[in-house]
Amino acid sequence: MHLEGSLSPQLLFTLARRNQIELPAVAEDASFASPEALLDRYTHFTSLDDFLHYYFIGMSALIHAQDFEELAFEYFLRAKADGVVHAEVFFDPQAHTGRGVSYETVRQGFTKACQRAQEQLGISTELILCFLRHLPVQDAHHTLTEAKPDLLSGSLSGIGLDSSEKGNPPGVWRDIYAEAKTSGIKRTAHAGEEGPVEYIREAVNELDVERIDHGIRLAEDDELMREIAGRHLLVTVCPLSNVRLQCVESVQQLPIRKFLDAGVDFSINSDDPAYFGGYILDNYCAVQEAFELSKEDWRRIAKASVQGSWCDDRRKAAISVQLEEVLEKYLRN
Repeated sequence: MHLEGSLSPQLLFTLARRNQIELPAVAEDASFASPEALLDRYTHFTSLDDFLHYYFIGMSALIHAQDFEELAFEYFLRAKADGVVHAEVFFDPQAHTGRGVSYETVRQGFTKACQRAQEQLGISTELILCFLRHLPVQDAHHTLTEAKPDLLSGSLSGIGLDSSEKGNPPGVWRDIYAEAKTSGIKRTAHAGEEGPVEYIREAVNELDVERIDHGIRLAEDDELMREIAGRHLLVTVCPLSNVRLQCVESVQQLPIRKFLDAGVDFSINSDDPAYFGGYILDNYCAVQEAFELSKEDWRRIAKASVQGSWCDDRRKAAISVQLEEVLEKYLRN
């Protein structure tokens, strides 16, 4: 889940007014006539890059630490309503430092929201820094250097790789990931969403990732799928996002059943929920409607989500107890 991807049109317009940020003129893009018009435009993305165009416009309204805190806490409130007890969330510092907002401003705002989520909502969090793959690798090196104290202290939980996948193979970031691994920093990467299955193999072999984000193209390579299953590398599937970005035509086309049959560990996630029309519970329901999974299927998915998370063993154990209580209740029926 990308925190910037939870920026609702209503909050975007509010922040733009507060921070005196000019959104595109209606004459140039009628989508910005109102929050409702913009929300409707979000239902017609033609590709990942089409979505990213609006994604980065939305970010322009985020200026102060308070803005980042307000954005993230609004998401956590929604997550709480959906029954979330632990959230591992991405953020994109380069998207902000490149327009003059300091890394510390971004980190401070998001960290404050995570603290409030724990204290006020009982939601534990892991905050993951992502590199933007459409930007020069050298820029990512600078970001890693700036963020490394927070990554080493545990204030940030690890690194990821996102943004435009086509034409940006993950291996380009091998040196950054090698440095992170040497420093004991956890690593994940977007691979095999719009990009080919070879990007997943590259992320595994050259970046030595501990998770794979999206990864739906994995189903195209049985050998690699067996390897991923054997290594228990979690694949973080984002169903409604895949449909909105036209990676698949419907949720039914996702390899959910194939992953289950092959023993692939995967979780269900919401990606950029404000843009893709579905928060976490919406994604769970969409998968159930498409595949009519059994209670035991959901047990496997939920347990894989917990075991593949980056929280510590004590927190995993506590969540596992909650999970077993729910399962015991419903498996009897």
